[in-house]
Amino acid sequence: MEKRKLSFWEIWNMSFGFLGIQFGFALQNANTSRIFETLGAEIDKIPILWIAAPVSGLIIQPVIGYFSDRTWTRLGRRRPYFLIGAILSSLALFVMPNSPTLWIAAGTLWIMDASINVSMEPFRAFVGDNLPDEQRALGFVMQSFFIGTGAVVGSILPYLFTNVFDVSNVAPKGIIPDAVKWSFYIGGIVFLLSVLWTVFKSTEYTPEELHAFEANSKKDTEDISNSETESGVSTKKQLLLGLLFAGIGALISFLIFENNLAKELYILFVGLIFMGVLFVIASQLRTKKVQNGFTIIMTDLLNMPKTMQKLAWVQFFSWFALFSMWIYTTQAVTQHIFGTTDTTSKIYNDAADWVSVLFTVYNGIAAAVAFLLPVIAKKVGVRATHLLALCAGGVGLISVYFIGDKQMLILPMLGVGIAWASILSMPYAMLSGALPAAKMGYYMGVFNFFVVIPQIVAATILGFVIKQFFHNEPIYALIIGGVSMIFAGLLTLRVNSKTKIEIHE
Repeated sequence: MEKRKLSFWEIWNMSFGFLGIQFGFALQNANTSRIFETLGAEIDKIPILWIAAPVSGLIIQPVIGYFSDRTWTRLGRRRPYFLIGAILSSLALFVMPNSPTLWIAAGTLWIMDASINVSMEPFRAFVGDNLPDEQRALGFVMQSFFIGTGAVVGSILPYLFTNVFDVSNVAPKGIIPDAVKWSFYIGGIVFLLSVLWTVFKSTEYTPEELHAFEANSKKDTEDISNSETESGVSTKKQLLLGLLFAGIGALISFLIFENNLAKELYILFVGLIFMGVLFVIASQLRTKKVQNGFTIIMTDLLNMPKTMQKLAWVQFFSWFALFSMWIYTTQAVTQHIFGTTDTTSKIYNDAADWVSVLFTVYNGIAAAVAFLLPVIAKKVGVRATHLLALCAGGVGLISVYFIGDKQMLILPMLGVGIAWASILSMPYAMLSGALPAAKMGYYMGVFNFFVVIPQIVAATILGFVIKQFFHNEPIYALIIGGVSMIFAGLLTLRVNSKTKIEIHE
């Protein structure tokens, strides 16, 4: 028994929801720092306000993945999560630009990003569930296309409202401009409708059918068990790792306290203590022969396939670079290129609107090159394709420092767009073949750790680094991001991927 090959339009329908997800995500990325700064946030405090996004993903995605692996309803396995996340995200998009205070905006960001994660994680597993091996690369590329397309429209909306529909992009101090508000309202509507399209236009295999496909599959899954067992890592090793993580976290937290360093640094290392404690608890429960969702989740973290372990480092440095860009591009452009920090001035808001255009460019390039990447990968390999793409993005971010004209800023975004398209597809294409079907959702969620952990690191240390070493000049955050992205490309060479890219009509 084998999965049938889906038609182009069936893959289109099952990926269409990503149009809305990324529409909302792009509005969040391009405008959140602007909203925070408008509501009074200082430059070095903005990264920590973004901490809601990665923390939400770190907690929610593996949990949603674990439960979606075990869900079956009238709507199917993954689709209930798409729908619930879309409803909550759409509501948050309406609330965010009307936040009266900075902390309400930060709290709304937390709710919005958590809801986006509820929708997003099952979409990755959806490809692994529904497509045969030879079509998975096409499935992830299709998702990349919709991510790019949704982000193009989402990013450009404030600029369009101001320059085409004559909606004001300035407002009194502490008030979000109408152009931003209307962009978020449109985003909420598009998010919900596009996810509804996938929910009602797609079907899913039943758990019994998926089990039959897995039983008949001869594909190497790197000896990862599909059962509810926890083999592969001893309780002793789990206990020692937990104690090590907790000890390192406690020691560095003490040093932060003794040296009166930035309080934001506590988040990273207290989080390390918390993770260590969870490992210790799981090891003790396993020693007592207790088996439940918690012990399985905490133990399978240490049972990751080797391909996934190596890709984790690639993802870490890639997403550290992206988060540096998302946090600091508005401030880098307004200060370094336009020479202003006055959020009530027309110059500042014109510059912020131009950042929306730049984000539109890189997302547009990502959508345009998405279907070109498999063609390149077929000729030079997946690893080399990802290496070249990440280097293009890294050079683009670094080059912003040397540019003094706003029009020329479009050129770096071309490289960033190529990198973005590859980040959204190539790692998942390399990973999906190394995962067992019964744990596809869970491991896709765990893989998201290496998307959100670098974001937590960035949100924790970037403000401190920029303030202490670069005199609060945010342009240097983009340089740091560029170096990180190039390093991620080099790490791709360590991945021993057996992924074969096939071009289908």
